[in-house]
Amino acid sequence: MDEERALYIVRAGEAGAIERVLRDYSDKHRATFKFESTDEDKRKKLCEGIFKILAKDIPTTCQVSCLEVLRILSRDKKILVPVTTKENMQILLRLAKLNESDDSLEKVSEFPVIVESLKCLCNIVFNSQMAQQLSLELNLAAKLCNLLRKCKDRKFINDIKCFDLRLLFLLSLLHTDIRSQLRYELQGLPLLTQILESAFSIKWTDEYESAIDHNGPPLSPQETDCAIEALKALFNVTVDSWKVHKESDSHQFRVMAAVLRHCLLIVGPTEDKTEELHSNAVNLLSNVPVSCLDVLICPLTHEETAQEATTLDELPSDKTSEKETVLKNNTMVYNGMNMEAIHVLLSFMEKRIDKGSSYREGLTPVLSLLTECSRAHRNIRKFLKDQVLPPLRDVTNRPEVGSTVRNKLVRLMTHVDLGVKQIAAEFLFVLCKERVDSLLKYTGYGNAAGLLAARGLLAGGRGDNWYSEDEDTDTEEYKNAKPNINLITGHLEEPMPNPIDEMTEEQKEYEAMKLVNMLDKLSREELLKPMGLKPDGTITPLEEALSQYSVIEETSSDTD
Repeated sequence: MDEERALYIVRAGEAGAIERVLRDYSDKHRATFKFESTDEDKRKKLCEGIFKILAKDIPTTCQVSCLEVLRILSRDKKILVPVTTKENMQILLRLAKLNESDDSLEKVSEFPVIVESLKCLCNIVFNSQMAQQLSLELNLAAKLCNLLRKCKDRKFINDIKCFDLRLLFLLSLLHTDIRSQLRYELQGLPLLTQILESAFSIKWTDEYESAIDHNGPPLSPQETDCAIEALKALFNVTVDSWKVHKESDSHQFRVMAAVLRHCLLIVGPTEDKTEELHSNAVNLLSNVPVSCLDVLICPLTHEETAQEATTLDELPSDKTSEKETVLKNNTMVYNGMNMEAIHVLLSFMEKRIDKGSSYREGLTPVLSLLTECSRAHRNIRKFLKDQVLPPLRDVTNRPEVGSTVRNKLVRLMTHVDLGVKQIAAEFLFVLCKERVDSLLKYTGYGNAAGLLAARGLLAGGRGDNWYSEDEDTDTEEYKNAKPNINLITGHLEEPMPNPIDEMTEEQKEYEAMKLVNMLDKLSREELLKPMGLKPDGTITPLEEALSQYSVIEETSSDTD
């Protein structure tokens, strides 16, 4: 009934009546996302009627009402096929100022029309394959970039920037060709980075370092939404950029990483918005070549150095270790480098672990990022090792029992999701400089067996990557407890009585034969398959492993 009345007025009424009836329809269906199939034909005709009105010269308020109804109707995929034409798309492009050649946006009264037109384009492009093809034909990505350049430094048109960026994200998501066009032809990387700078109001103190006001106000909701859309669009533009080929690319990625460092150190209007902002920053950092991530840490400023010196002087001179703790915990400094951004990433990772769900989507990006940063940058690895795997003192509990970051990560090493399990184990392995003995000390053999088997390191040794020599960080408590630590469980156990001590020789022989028969039965029925280690440390059936060792012994024996 609503569609029928609106359609009648749209076809026969004047601008004022059309505006009133469409405003009523919009108010009533603002939250409607599912439509009755019985009125499908009426909604199609209403869409066609609205496009005919928008093609005429009508008042701005009437344009807004038409576009609001069109945005609601475009949520229905079924009615978009007949109304998605090149002519109708061009009407929306004109109203969104995407066909304009002038260099500025001056008429504030037109801003609501531009925003509503962009919203309609977002819905139509997302729901219609025909619209996606027409977007390529009409070179929509270039027009969106041109509109962004007009308003990139204008604070009062955040809504225009936000929906322009959202449409750019959708296009680059749906068309891989547009990603390449944005990256190289349209210079999307510096453009979108500048949009982020504007949203964060960044003031540079050095080439890759920005001023951070920890006591400043949080981002506004509009600035936060604009930044999130820019981060998502940048992710698509840089999704294949894991390797830098030119010096100019390296500089641009470092600038972007510096902007993302700033992003990690500020907060949004709410805790949820801050988490969403940081989550998108983490995803984008995963696309940055690892060699450019050194800008996430920076040397201390003179003021920070003086502040730390004052903090340390307040402690007794004989409490060296306590000084080290205060230095790290107050300002997150390590080896003279500001580690605030890395600490934010670590805290973000721990929050995602504590959520207990959606590990693959929510946790693996930040874990993978921290792993690659640790592998490539020594200061980051040493800082994370200090935070995640501090020197062991209490080894009475199993490594997976407790509430520390180490305990949480060790629990993930036996997670049912193979990807989550692998990346958690890989992160700890890198923090241990890929040394098997060091990893086993913090996790126990049982928790680490999956990683070691996959890497062919069950027999010990270290990974393929080179690290500096290890320093001895074992505490006296750990050294005293080490002889009694169970290597499988990784914790201190009281000596257990030997059950065969009180058996006679006949009883021992009987139990031994019983065990042999049970193993033989399991082996013959292929319920259990004896395995052994090959010389390279990988697992193989026992017969094959024994034959390889026999070959080695024969070839290495003295033939004189």
